Amino acid sequence: MDRLIYTAFTAMDAAMNQQRAVANNLANVSTPGFKAEEFAITPATLKGDGHEVRAMAQGAVRGANMDAGRVSPTGRSMDIAVRGEALIALQTPDGGEVYSRRGDLRVTDTGVLQNGDGLSVMGEGGPITIPAGGRISFGGDGRIFVSDPNAADAPAQEVGRIKLASPQGSAIVKGLDNLLRVPGGGVLPGDPTAQIDSGMLESSNVDTAQTLVQMIEAQRSYEQRAKIISKASELDTAGARLMSLK
Repeated sequence: MDRLIYTAFTAMDAAMNQQRAVANNLANVSTPGFKAEEFAITPATLKGDGHEVRAMAQGAVRGANMDAGRVSPTGRSMDIAVRGEALIALQTPDGGEVYSRRGDLRVTDTGVLQNGDGLSVMGEGGPITIPAGGRISFGGDGRIFVSDPNAADAPAQEVGRIKLASPQGSAIVKGLDNLLRVPGGGVLPGDPTAQIDSGMLESSNVDTAQTLVQMIEAQRSYEQRAKIISKASELDTAGARLMSLK
């Protein structure tokens, strides 16, 4: 009987983890550039004397759906959308490099260019800073130009270029903070051919209807396993009663 209960319990645990992943996807339906988490449940059998009859379900986030979200015009000059598969390189507070497709940019009071997650946007030589009081515009290749609003005839000055990294051929993982990383602390190479569109923003690629269905399925799966454990308890009690009749 413990074999049945053990298998059902691990399946309940996998269903709970799936609900957490689905809930995170639903919570980020409106987050620009968000990549939906992909969850998978795989069967596993314990090895060893007396244990191989026990099977368990292992459920975990296996990766992220890297399909592009819908790109829409926002009318905001500081919004950018990356074409193709390239990623925007960002710097974490501890100095590490992470990646995202979130392109709602802003300039802090200290002149640092950040995205909507509050992370500094990386350039070719480190975080990008913007001179105070300038009007910002973006080139299609990620270059950043600043012009003086009081000198309309003066040409805009290039102040940096956003590092657009190529994920092709490199392993990347998605963390609990929804950011993409290279395992082991590595960095992705820049893609000199990557292009961006300004005044546009890529939305989350979460399919709301499909994700709601996944939530219902995970909840039903949990309930079914709970019923199995309850039934196992009833069978165990009935078996004990039969044994007491001897």
